[in-house]
Amino acid sequence: MTTTFHRHWRDVPESAWRWSNFSPAEIACRGTGKLLINAPALDKLQALRDRLGKPLIVRSAYRSPEHNQ
Repeated sequence: MTTTFHRHWRDVPESAWRWSNFSPAEIACRGTGKLLINAPALDKLQALRDRLGKPLIVRSAYRSPEHNQ
């Protein structure tokens, strides 16, 4: 599994974000801003979005351990 961690979603280089219908802020932990990118999972989410042809709302994608405490 290919994962990448960022201390905050704002640290993700624009050139590294390839999922056009989703933003790093949308996938990041809402409590801390930390972001764990699971590329295969996001690829599948983007493919589903492309297939449906309409928006998907991501309510929760990643919760940092700090936020869970």
